[in-house]
Amino acid sequence: MLPTSLPPLSKVGHATHCKRCLSGLPSSQVDIDPAKLALSFYCLGSLDVSGELEKKTRGWEREQWKEWIWSQQTSGHYGTGFRASSYMTAKHSTEEHSVHDSPQIIMTYTALLSLAILRDNFSRLDRKGLLKFLRSCQNTDGSFSSEPLGGDSDLRTTFCAFAISTMLDDWSGMDVASALQFICSCRTYEGGYGQSPFGEALGGTTYCALAALRLATKQLDPLERQKTVRWLVQNQASNGGFSGRTNKDADACYCFWCGASLHVLDAGDLVDKTEMASFVAFCQFKFGGIAKIPGEHPDPYHTYLSLAAVALLPPDSSEGTSWALCPLDPLLNATYQTSSWARAHIPAPKVDDDDALGDAGI
Repeated sequence: MLPTSLPPLSKVGHATHCKRCLSGLPSSQVDIDPAKLALSFYCLGSLDVSGELEKKTRGWEREQWKEWIWSQQTSGHYGTGFRASSYMTAKHSTEEHSVHDSPQIIMTYTALLSLAILRDNFSRLDRKGLLKFLRSCQNTDGSFSSEPLGGDSDLRTTFCAFAISTMLDDWSGMDVASALQFICSCRTYEGGYGQSPFGEALGGTTYCALAALRLATKQLDPLERQKTVRWLVQNQASNGGFSGRTNKDADACYCFWCGASLHVLDAGDLVDKTEMASFVAFCQFKFGGIAKIPGEHPDPYHTYLSLAAVALLPPDSSEGTSWALCPLDPLLNATYQTSSWARAHIPAPKVDDDDALGDAGI
């Protein structure tokens, strides 16, 4: 039986865990070293949503992280984006571009949001190259590959293309109609969405599908919505957490993937928020960080998504101020302050009519 009052949310402890992971990974997490850029987003996102970024970091550290992220921007024949990290780059390589160093679409999405968290002005962003990169990643079925030369091709990468286009405020890098058809083809009989057509419905890819549709100003018809809402609600387990698939155990990350999906469908009120927060509370590690399930070691991925879920679907305010987090934009998966910064600074600067005439010599 769940307690009537929630334990406190250890925001400072979780921020310390993520700050520590920005400097180096514990032995239990070295397998994600090749995806450092995504890891950086989860760490910075946790600091951002908990309101601890300014408190736990110094100005020179934030500038250093900016420079490291920008050093991952890579350009070539297929356009410009961000690579996962420099782990595949030879130390003394003289090549301007290598197929082993190509940009990756998920890393590009996380890089843009990480720079927005750090309030970069994006003066170094190659916007035309980024649009070329998106076009190079789109496949004939409308989906997007993680890289121009191949890689994963599913709803995760397709959502990232929609999010990048939204942040650029420029949809010329994709065939939107074809991409929307691919999303629809991933819908399952349960009402959720699989990674690809004929796949099993998953909480994460259902979020990717619904968020991408909403970013493109599309919505499900009433019967589809009802079926999807029912499937998502059924995924909330008796311990308050959410499972990512039918008849699977609850996992802290799905509190966001399923909870945010319900929020996108304007059905967030159907989540038992107090029980969800209780599950997250028991996934907290005593030295900071949040694990996938109680008793496991924490990691930045589950820490961020758990905090994001609570920010989006907070328990009653009577549970104490420790559970108060920064409001979250469910479509870009960042705080509203960060998503507003991204939408304001990532698009190409608007050209004033008088300036345009002057440049034309008129």
